[in-house]
Amino acid sequence: MARKYFGTDGIRGRANTFPMTADMALKVAMAAAASIRADQGGLHQNRAIIGKDTRLSGYMLEEAMAAGFVAMGMEVILVGPIPTPGIAMLTRSLRADVGVMISASHNPYEDNGIKLFGADGYKLPDALEEAIEARIDTPDLSAELAPADRIGKASRLEDAPGRYIEFIKSSFPKGMSLEGLKIVVDCANGAAYKIAPQVLWELEAEVIAMGVAPNGRNINDKCGATATQALQDRVVAEKADIGIALDGDADRIIMVDERGNRVDGDQLMALLARSGQANGTLRGNGVVATVMSNLGLERYLKTLGMELIRTPVGDRHVVERMRADGYNLGGEQSGHIIMSDFGTTGDGLLAGLQILAALKQQSFPASTALNIFTPVPQILKNVRFQKGHKPLDHDAVKAAIEKAEAKLVKEGRLLVRASGTEPLIRVMAEGDDQSLVETVVNDLCGVIESVAV
Repeated sequence: MARKYFGTDGIRGRANTFPMTADMALKVAMAAAASIRADQGGLHQNRAIIGKDTRLSGYMLEEAMAAGFVAMGMEVILVGPIPTPGIAMLTRSLRADVGVMISASHNPYEDNGIKLFGADGYKLPDALEEAIEARIDTPDLSAELAPADRIGKASRLEDAPGRYIEFIKSSFPKGMSLEGLKIVVDCANGAAYKIAPQVLWELEAEVIAMGVAPNGRNINDKCGATATQALQDRVVAEKADIGIALDGDADRIIMVDERGNRVDGDQLMALLARSGQANGTLRGNGVVATVMSNLGLERYLKTLGMELIRTPVGDRHVVERMRADGYNLGGEQSGHIIMSDFGTTGDGLLAGLQILAALKQQSFPASTALNIFTPVPQILKNVRFQKGHKPLDHDAVKAAIEKAEAKLVKEGRLLVRASGTEPLIRVMAEGDDQSLVETVVNDLCGVIESVAV
């Protein structure tokens, strides 16, 4: 069924513009509460956990959602700024029925979003999201309000960051510390601005923190996992051993070696897969990643007798495949790393600790330990089109795609897809011949542009 509001990562949009308005947040909370109550048969008072990142609009949406849940008779626990995986963990730990993360992840501060987690700490199943969507548009949603004597209440959990810190530290090998490592961590002025430096310090690393002065408007602004140049420069200037970049809600990680080179999620998954295979903890003898992961990762895993299982873009699809087939490692090139032995969703800080543990065990510099495979040249280009148009249905585009695939069939691959969040056609090609890959992408994009207006 086509979704009206929910995408692959919740509801997202421009703050104070539909659907990211206070009114809509109120309706989402009310609809979620009513759907959960109906699903459970109304047997007990339900509980909701609400966290957020550091965006200015988070205050507005947090209060609106709290009001919606309370109006439906739910108990609400507010935890303030905390990473998305912290909400997933707390939802399970506090026996809540739903967890809410108010964040637009790596997007600029003008955007915001609502992510919902179920009682098991995983993102809500499709059926429940569809039920919530149906209720949002129901004119008489207010008919499901709690009676006056059953209105809920809200309270604040002051030690939520501390609980998450202890959870993260418990994943680190017992008896091991980060003593001797000089680490620069860029928190993107986001949800982990206090937590990430604290975790690394408590594990005895020498910590240099960046992106830890949020003002509501500077989240992901020239910092964090999507803008690593400042971190790369700082690692070199400080003569640090490694750099860690998180995004605004800290569910993804990019690393920087001691030479200032950026290391993406594909290389990190390669290291974790090799380490897991060596110590016998990797399940399924493979890694789940998306169609965007580099062909070089797939080839490298084959040399180890492992398989790369590809899914559509979005960590939600990765998690679903991992759960269905019993894999415990998956992720995205962009830095979402899911390690299901520890958590239920992408967790940048948790993945970072596992990688740091592997580095300590190998005693190699990061430039050696994180340079696992040679990436195949990969070119990604976006073509914007007018809303209402469907460029991929055009005969000329279909013919151009076939022609491009024929050119790459022996030594590469082509991916053409429409963005799920904006009017863009994304064209990605990769292969051993970079010149050929560039030509294929440019030629195809030219055809798409000719019909996209």
